[in-house]
Amino acid sequence: MRVGLVFILALSLTGCNTSAIYQDDAYNPPVYWGRHVVKPGESLYSIAWRYGRDYRELGNANNMSPPYSVKSGQVLRLDLRGKVTQASSGRASPTPTAKAPPPSQKTAPAPRPQAAPKVEKAPVAGAPLAKQAQTVSGVVWQWPHVGTVIAGFSTSGKVNKGIDIAGNAGDPVKASAAGNVVYAGSGLLGYGNLIIVNHNEHFLSAYAHNRKILVKEGEEVRAGQTIAELGSSGSDRNKLHFEIRRNGNPVDPLPYLPPR
Repeated sequence: MRVGLVFILALSLTGCNTSAIYQDDAYNPPVYWGRHVVKPGESLYSIAWRYGRDYRELGNANNMSPPYSVKSGQVLRLDLRGKVTQASSGRASPTPTAKAPPPSQKTAPAPRPQAAPKVEKAPVAGAPLAKQAQTVSGVVWQWPHVGTVIAGFSTSGKVNKGIDIAGNAGDPVKASAAGNVVYAGSGLLGYGNLIIVNHNEHFLSAYAHNRKILVKEGEEVRAGQTIAELGSSGSDRNKLHFEIRRNGNPVDPLPYLPPR
């Protein structure tokens, strides 16, 4: 009943998705229906993150190109699918540009099993955890915080699109890999003060529930750089929620991070 009311409300607003849906337990992206009206402080990266879409695909669907700038009040269509050009092959992977079925008829797609990524360069044994790093999929990854993992990645039951790491308020939150800050704000419900870092055309990482954000959008960060203070914004306890997304899809961060 509750889900149906949310869908009816969304449809009554001429196709625009409302903030109510983000607080519904049944909301599980990706989303291919409705529209999104850009709010102050949002970026295409944060909008794509919210709807479980690849930012390049969503940008292409809305006739956008790098650097994918958006402005407040701009309407983005979510019912269209774009294509992503693979730089390595020079070929485009098209997705049909068509309207999706009405929300009442849609069900969340079953998650596809993903093979564990291949470690290209393992960490040096004996080094302190804070300095451990390993190369996976062309990116040098390290732990964003040294605390204990208190909740793992899960695509069923209680869905968790990343891992939760315990810590104390004010602890340093570090960039897991070098990249560019593409979002720094509190506009995504459930994430609190959030930072999203773009590492290359395939990988983004996110750091949520921070007490204080120490970087700005557009800033280049290095692996291990302190980018925030750990906190409890948008959460019921102090913790770091950490996610890695590959081509817009959440992946288990643990195979990418050095083993403990």
